[in-house]
Amino acid sequence: MEDVLKFEIKDDILHIDLNGDMSTCDYENQKTSIYTAIQQNHPKKIILNANGLKVWNSNLAAFIFEFENRARGQNIPIEHIGFPQGLESILKLASAVDRKPADPTVNNGKFLDIVGAWGVGVGNGVIKGCKFLMEVFAAFGRLLAGKSRMRGTDLSFALEDCSYRALPIISLISFMVGLILAFVGAIQLKTFGAQIYVASLVTIGMTRIMGAIMTGIIMAGRTGASYAATIGTMQVNEEVDALKTMGISPIDFLVTPRMIALTVTMPILTMWADFMGMLGGGFVGITMLGIPVQKYWEMSLNAISVNNFLVGLFHGLVFGVVTAVCGCYYGIYCGRNADSVGAATTKAVVSAIVWMIVMTGIITVCCEVLEI
Repeated sequence: MEDVLKFEIKDDILHIDLNGDMSTCDYENQKTSIYTAIQQNHPKKIILNANGLKVWNSNLAAFIFEFENRARGQNIPIEHIGFPQGLESILKLASAVDRKPADPTVNNGKFLDIVGAWGVGVGNGVIKGCKFLMEVFAAFGRLLAGKSRMRGTDLSFALEDCSYRALPIISLISFMVGLILAFVGAIQLKTFGAQIYVASLVTIGMTRIMGAIMTGIIMAGRTGASYAATIGTMQVNEEVDALKTMGISPIDFLVTPRMIALTVTMPILTMWADFMGMLGGGFVGITMLGIPVQKYWEMSLNAISVNNFLVGLFHGLVFGVVTAVCGCYYGIYCGRNADSVGAATTKAVVSAIVWMIVMTGIITVCCEVLEI
């Protein structure tokens, strides 16, 4: 055993040399000897030298982690020399994991202190968000280059979850929205005897914006929350840390398939929402306003324009990206306890809806400027 792990104290410095094949080392006996030497000599510094290390496993990482925790408890600085990158990464990851829930802090300071803390928090959030987006762009670059660790089965499952399984709720809500639009429009149009234009009102409203907005809100509450909860639970169970330990990027493995699935399916779901909204408007127009079926659908088809249809699909595409980014972001940066998963889910839904409204305003202004 002396050949693989040697230690000696020189000039109040404990030198520990790791050599050869450490996978067969008897760590229990070595720990007893090293701890006894530390208690008797009280070194001022510890140097771990791994230049001679050839073979190692997780037992060595666990030994060093436990040893360093005890040394830090005695305020003894530690220096690493020649550590393999994999071993260094595992130790860094193990030291960074906070397994205890953070205590809630209440800031009862002065007004400027509270404002300053809020500003620092916002700044840190912006930095984290930009970092996450850069990692997502890098993951898509690796996917296009054929170097991504994304699995096809994960993409298939994500596509299944946010495609036909979402149709029932989207159909119901979109039908009701079209029905409500027709009711509201009919109240005013009846005054002028122009009930026939209910068809045009519902068609234009659904295809240009309402179909996309309702689909986006539904998917934010259904799928965005699911993304945050799923990845957040993996964070609590340290499955994300396990992926990092195995050298697999969590962005490639968890985020990329969900981003692709929601981005692809949202425009399709938006088209279905448009159709169901028109169907809901037709139900009111035909059964309650007495408009002939043929005339109603003729007015609806005449009201459909390519610009409105494409603008609606573009809204759906943007909303899909926003929902996926918010859900995955709050899942990846979730805390380490059950309460954090609930908070991440709530933040994902709220943030997705807020950003959808913001993006709607931006797109509307751009369309107005471009006269689309």
